[in-house]
Amino acid sequence: MMASSSIPPLTSPLFSINSNTNPPSPTVPKLLFSSLSPSKFSRNRLYMAKTPDRDLVDTREPSPPLSADANPSTTFLSILCPLLRLFSGGDPSQERNHALEVATSSLSTLARLPWGSKSLSEGIESQDIAISDPPIRLQLFEFEACPFCRRVREALTELDLSVEVFPCPKGSLRHREMVRSFGGKELFPFLVDPNSGISMYESGDIVKYLFKTYGKGRSPSTGLLESTLFTGWMPTILRAGRGMMLWDKARKDPPPRKLELFSYENDPYSRIVREALCELELPYILQNVGEGSRRTKLLLEASGSKEVPYIVDPNTNTQLGDYKKILSYLFNTYSAASV
Repeated sequence: MMASSSIPPLTSPLFSINSNTNPPSPTVPKLLFSSLSPSKFSRNRLYMAKTPDRDLVDTREPSPPLSADANPSTTFLSILCPLLRLFSGGDPSQERNHALEVATSSLSTLARLPWGSKSLSEGIESQDIAISDPPIRLQLFEFEACPFCRRVREALTELDLSVEVFPCPKGSLRHREMVRSFGGKELFPFLVDPNSGISMYESGDIVKYLFKTYGKGRSPSTGLLESTLFTGWMPTILRAGRGMMLWDKARKDPPPRKLELFSYENDPYSRIVREALCELELPYILQNVGEGSRRTKLLLEASGSKEVPYIVDPNTNTQLGDYKKILSYLFNTYSAASV
């Protein structure tokens, strides 16, 4: 059984939605951005104002006519998204062809080898697990199908870091509004580090920052920084855009407490579960347990096994370790019809 302290409750709701008005600005939880004082905020505006060179700009409104200098990645995704939806298998809550699901996710894993499978802490002299994470968890706004978000999650696995994930699927009302309100635009991934007061867009910059701040002298591999253009799109295509769109029957309000997921980025079964969490827009604590992770001890204490994915839901006192059971549980528990 997980210790209750490992799954802290949200201090306040993200924001409430009034159906008679436009979506209001989010009420940010006290923990979120808690260390961003006005002076730190002004010092770090350069991260939020930086014009993206490769990352994906993704908004809820229809894309405007493309100009000659349009972002190539944005152009590609605007064409790819409608095509992927035709082959995505429809309603994600319905019965799936699991042989096909596992096959396409496994091919996605092969496309992304060797990134996001192994913790770089392997072989380091054993240390207490508490000192491998910063005092306050990082917060990552992303969506599963985005290749640039994937690169950041791969870095988090390699650095053996846990993180609070706020999924931002297309159609999101909660988390995309938070990013737009705080950062000024819907650009993903978006990282907040309350420990340093830093908030930033741009996957390459985020990866470099994570390694510089939490890499204990290591540097990211060239492959990790440059891989997106070559293989980063393959999981998005092979998975037919799963983890891209908000499920139309998802609950509008988040649960009182975050779920907790043990996984590592390039595990094929964990990928399928993360896609569902994104489609339901469920915030969760991501406990990365790549090969050699010192966090494996926490997984063993919770489940008695090293197998992933493993999910803990403190809202219902549910713990599950089989990806099929997890999918069924998530869509049944967090559909609007179950309220």
